[in-house]
Amino acid sequence: MGVLCDFAAHIRQWEIDQKPGRGLRRAMPLPDSMFCAQQIHIPPELPDILKQFTKAAIRTQPADVLQWSAGYFSALARGDPLPVKDRIEMPVATQKTDTGLTQGLLKVLHKQCGHKQYVDLADLEQKWKNLCLPVEKFRALLQLDPCGKNMEWMKFLALGCSMLGGSLNSAMKNLCEILTTDPEGGPARIPFETFSYVYRYLSGLDSEIPAADTESYLASLKENISTRKSGLIALSDFFVLKRKF
Repeated sequence: MGVLCDFAAHIRQWEIDQKPGRGLRRAMPLPDSMFCAQQIHIPPELPDILKQFTKAAIRTQPADVLQWSAGYFSALARGDPLPVKDRIEMPVATQKTDTGLTQGLLKVLHKQCGHKQYVDLADLEQKWKNLCLPVEKFRALLQLDPCGKNMEWMKFLALGCSMLGGSLNSAMKNLCEILTTDPEGGPARIPFETFSYVYRYLSGLDSEIPAADTESYLASLKENISTRKSGLIALSDFFVLKRKF
């Protein structure tokens, strides 16, 4: 009798297990462990890192956020200057060719490379890419003055300023605004020695500008600022903004 009762109990249990969903429930794995907020450790520096990253992305407006982010966090980890603009730039309507390069991006590159007299071009190309600038434009710029694996930073900066478009004086204006320690909107002064070095370099790349004209022009500028003890040349000493009427 006892055996029959046990057999009947097994049959009832089997019938229960065959009901829809019953077997699925029995076969489901246990749910993942749940954690409360007190159990999750958030690194204390993480919120500020993400806040600064977000502000930097908004100021810089990278064309490729992932590419730029890789360069940003790589520089952050190494303690290098970050690929971040000082402020948001408005589109440059006067630029003759759309190279993607702006004065603000050149200033970023200067912050990253300006402490070196010579830069490794492979490293510079990577920094260029991290700013989401087209590589073909980088290589086209180097063709203006072909060199080996390294290049004098001031010469590269000069070529970049000339790539922004306009005249030689326009390139020098961009150079002054990048190199100056004056506040934005100020006289944009730089050492005359630096100015004359870059002016000679860029004019020397233009076969239509006689060397004698270059020296005559620089001599007249030097005479105009000779009364200053600082040895600095200001934007107003050579660049006159043409007004439209």
